[in-house]
Amino acid sequence: MSGNRRRPSRGPAGPAAARRGPGRRIRRRQTALAINITSILLSLLVVAGVGFAWAVGGTGGDYRGEGNGTVVLVEVDAGGSLSDLSARLVDDGVVASEGAFMGAAADHPRANQLQPGWYRLEEHMSAAAAVDALLKPENRAGTVDLPTGVRFEDTRVVASEDVRKGIFTLISEASCIAEDDCVSVEELRRAAAETDLDALGVPGWARGPVAARGDDPRRLEGLIIAGVHQFDPTAAPAEILGALVRESVARYEDSGIGSADQAVGLSPYEVLTAASLVQMEARDEDFPKVARVILNRLAEPMRLQFDSTVNYDLPDQEIATTDEDRARPTPWNTYAADGLPATPIAAPSIEAIRAMEAPAAGDWLYFVTVDREGTTVFTTTLEEHTAAIQEAIDNGVLDSNR
Repeated sequence: MSGNRRRPSRGPAGPAAARRGPGRRIRRRQTALAINITSILLSLLVVAGVGFAWAVGGTGGDYRGEGNGTVVLVEVDAGGSLSDLSARLVDDGVVASEGAFMGAAADHPRANQLQPGWYRLEEHMSAAAAVDALLKPENRAGTVDLPTGVRFEDTRVVASEDVRKGIFTLISEASCIAEDDCVSVEELRRAAAETDLDALGVPGWARGPVAARGDDPRRLEGLIIAGVHQFDPTAAPAEILGALVRESVARYEDSGIGSADQAVGLSPYEVLTAASLVQMEARDEDFPKVARVILNRLAEPMRLQFDSTVNYDLPDQEIATTDEDRARPTPWNTYAADGLPATPIAAPSIEAIRAMEAPAAGDWLYFVTVDREGTTVFTTTLEEHTAAIQEAIDNGVLDSNR
């Protein structure tokens, strides 16, 4: 027993003590009872707090599960550090701690494959679930993969249920932050038709032809290159289109399109337009030959007469075109007008651009695909071309389903 502990004095006995005694004992019992109740409540609160922490992810700075259903849009910066990303995820309420995320990333075998862009995550995800979600392509927003030859509008194929999604549709789908939170196709059409050309990123070498199309939503045709693009899905429609046009123009100019006038006698916009024809008319290996046919015909002069230019303005399309189709005067139909179409008719690849900048040497004036494998025959005389057309008909390539 400790020597400095003292037992409380009982005090003198007597009537006064007898009067005080019961009241004091009652107060002591009340005080002790209050202390006991407070201790129990504090204990319950501690247990409840631990239970809640365990439910949302334990007490080690991590949540549990795949999230709480509230979507959070997170940007992964190109060249950014994992540390910066982890801090952003904590600030956005996606993960509970930077340490948990960094640890989960270190443990994941594919963490080094994380690509820049925007991702749909959720609040209160476990660190491991957040890393997994960042590596799933379906969680990316603002990333669009435009196939070569894509056009702004959807393309329907004659006598089939096939509808090839256009640039407007593909951007709309890629812009979705949530199922019902997307930039609509109509909003994109309106932005393409009405927005100032500077805001849309249209370069000086394309300004005149694009402006000449007035408020046609397709006036930007060809100015967004095929391939993978990333954009801010929270941006306005005009900002999205402008970002894609500026990125594409930079890539076109890097290919040397600005010096094509000296090489082949075409302006940059004419090269872009001609390259779109090359893209739609031939396989990659035949691009340089088709480019040469275009230049040879323009030099004759001789109408290009490409079925792809007839198809561009038709609601339903196929390889074969009818006499009636070819007779329709449109800004693109090269059967009905001299020279190149008024605008590109699709998104060309860099390979098609380079084919126009450096075409093959030859005197061909005609070409036609003669079989289902895509074999193309290049000829210099109408008689040779007529024979090749008959071969294509015999092989069922030019059969019309209209």
